[in-house]
Amino acid sequence: MPADLAVIGLGNLGLPLAQAAVAAGIETIGYDTDPHQLTEPAAGRTPADIRRMLSGGFRTITDPAELGRVRTAAICAPTPLGVDGTLDLTAVTDAARALAARLRPHTTVLLESAVQPGTTENVLRPILEEGSGLRAGRDFHLAYSPSRVDPGNRTHGYANTPKVIGGLTPACTESAAAFYGRLTDKVVRARGTREAETVKVLETNFRHVNIALVNEMAVLCHDLGVDLWDVIRCAETKPFGFQAFRPGPGVGGHGVPMDPSCLPHSGRTPGRPLRMVGLAQEINTRMPQYVIQRCATLLNEHGKSARGARVLLLGITYKPDLADLESSPAHEIARRLMDLGAAVSYHDPYVPDWRVRDLPVPRADSLYEAAASADLTVLLQHHRTYDLQGLAVKAQLLLDTRGATPIGAAHRL
Repeated sequence: MPADLAVIGLGNLGLPLAQAAVAAGIETIGYDTDPHQLTEPAAGRTPADIRRMLSGGFRTITDPAELGRVRTAAICAPTPLGVDGTLDLTAVTDAARALAARLRPHTTVLLESAVQPGTTENVLRPILEEGSGLRAGRDFHLAYSPSRVDPGNRTHGYANTPKVIGGLTPACTESAAAFYGRLTDKVVRARGTREAETVKVLETNFRHVNIALVNEMAVLCHDLGVDLWDVIRCAETKPFGFQAFRPGPGVGGHGVPMDPSCLPHSGRTPGRPLRMVGLAQEINTRMPQYVIQRCATLLNEHGKSARGARVLLLGITYKPDLADLESSPAHEIARRLMDLGAAVSYHDPYVPDWRVRDLPVPRADSLYEAAASADLTVLLQHHRTYDLQGLAVKAQLLLDTRGATPIGAAHRL
């Protein structure tokens, strides 16, 4: 049977879209070349969520021929950073080719992957037109919509988060608006695909720049003997001109900052690098090393050396109450501790097994016993299940990188 929607890519972008579509009563199929995507749900979706989707009519397909029988196709392929620091569009172009060979007239094609401005028009459009013999804007609709998935957010879900869309033509925009209007309470129309793509650049870089600012403040406040967490508590009472961000051991997640070198530059108007973003990346990538410095200093102050020290890492996911390890700073922190000769173990209720440098890291079964026997416990992520007050009593030495423990109960970042 034909479906209303085909979601191409069932990772951290595609699964939330498919889940929202099924909940809205839209006949939906999912296509992904990775068979593990549904057995290892992303973006906070649990096996129970997947079962509800399947009972609601959601189907996964392995034959791309079925992509030619849908009214709307959404490409949600991952775009990780490549070795050169730019976004790797391989999965997007592969998805576009799979769709192009089956594309039929009047289909609406949507791109949600994080991409450089101009990708929808200059990369996706030629692949679709060449592979199908159809013309975008005339024979089929083409639009971009930046994903705004926030895994684990219990306040803002798909329905109550405005959806930005920008089409190749006004008709493309309206076709995309008609589709997303079935999933969300508010649709915001951008002038075109480039504007919609740049919305994602701005939103992602806004997060990283502000995290970098507060991370620098964390280092400064520690040197000054100032309680940054109290500073933030007071500052966020200002009703205008301020949004609270909080420091941490690094920046994780799927939303990577857009490297200035990968932004397109026009010959007519020479491009200027986003210096603020480049600086923010430098600051945020230094945070794991700063955590290591604090660890070594704390151990030395208590008559211990990092070499041979038993260090327990508490919470290793990039976000609280999720099993997602994407770009978690815990990996680099563990590697650096191992380089110093520390014996590293971890505890995380959402991660049963963890490997660093292809070697298994010992997992603590009993949190309190592990903290009591460790020379240093480092809170990297604050999961709701953690009793931090009790942990602070049990731990020999506790470094809190999230400002989650009671004042005076632990050393804070």
